[in-house]
Amino acid sequence: MKLGLLLLATLPIATYAQDSIAVSSSSEYPNTFSSGSANVQTFDNKARRFKDWSISVGGGAAFMTNADLTSFYDGKVNWGYNSYVSIDKQISHTFGLSLIYQKGETNQKGQAAGPAGQLSGVGVAKTKFDQIGILGDINFSNLLRRVDNHSPYRWALHGYAGLGLMGYHTSLHDNYEYRWSTTPARIPLFIDQKIDINSIYFQFGTGLKYNVSKLIDVEVRAMYTVSGDDEFDGGGWAGPKDYVADPNLAKYNMINKHRSDNMWTFNLGLSFKLGKHMSHLTWHDPLQEAYYRTSVLENASTDFVVCEKGDNDNDGVCDDWDRELNTPAGARVDGAGVALDMDLDGVIDLYDKCVTVPGPPENNGCPTNTAPTNK
Repeated sequence: MKLGLLLLATLPIATYAQDSIAVSSSSEYPNTFSSGSANVQTFDNKARRFKDWSISVGGGAAFMTNADLTSFYDGKVNWGYNSYVSIDKQISHTFGLSLIYQKGETNQKGQAAGPAGQLSGVGVAKTKFDQIGILGDINFSNLLRRVDNHSPYRWALHGYAGLGLMGYHTSLHDNYEYRWSTTPARIPLFIDQKIDINSIYFQFGTGLKYNVSKLIDVEVRAMYTVSGDDEFDGGGWAGPKDYVADPNLAKYNMINKHRSDNMWTFNLGLSFKLGKHMSHLTWHDPLQEAYYRTSVLENASTDFVVCEKGDNDNDGVCDDWDRELNTPAGARVDGAGVALDMDLDGVIDLYDKCVTVPGPPENNGCPTNTAPTNK
């Protein structure tokens, strides 16, 4: 019962509160009786203070890991390569999105178990891949930066996560089943996966950026790709029968029990910041700006100049913050210097013959069924 009465009491208040904060922008200045009396303006290209677009390119090493055939085998590293290009959009000072295209090649080795594995020797595989995806970017340095940290803001730690579609072409060579031979007729194993909805991959990692100038950032980035595909390392097909042991055939896809061949990439890249503004949004820290402005106010001189621009319409409100600089003489005004219109009918009280009842301007602010009266 008490809860019901509380809800009945708060519902009208909530409804009024929603209506009272509505911003009216039907004229040059918003309705001064609403929250819109603050500095309200449309957010467009003219209102932007920062660059928020960039193009990034980079490249480096690629390694097949957590797979049946890996780039780290028998104490040696089988190097691969990769490169990327992305279009980056900074949504806020802490979060951005990128459309990224990446391609490269990995080299990996492995040896299957059993007699067939001994006969085949070490299998050598190669994977050439193409990826296109969406990458989210979180700026940890902006999230974790202390308010009292006044050091130059030139280094930033970023975290990345995203997904996309991947195509790849693999080849596998060994000394027995998968080799070039005419007698008996044998060829290496080739797998060709086109980019389609069945080739989804996931990616996450981290990067360290350095702000070289207002135009360029340099970044080192490490990314881990989860292919979700046991064919990505070139170790063979991934059908149900391919996981049945056969003493006469080397089953490379049975070397590792995991069914997803994954990859590491390590890159050095450049970001070219686009736009005419001095700084990029990713290097802006709102807390630092607020702290700076507060510090300026705290250390500012106390000798303030009141009514520096005067009061040209003599309404008692300085022109420095007067919202209506040409108020008619004799009109009562609010704190913003706007002539009062108590009944909100568009006729200010100075000319309104019916101050408390709305009416059209043609009838001096009175209802059409009421004759104007002299005040």
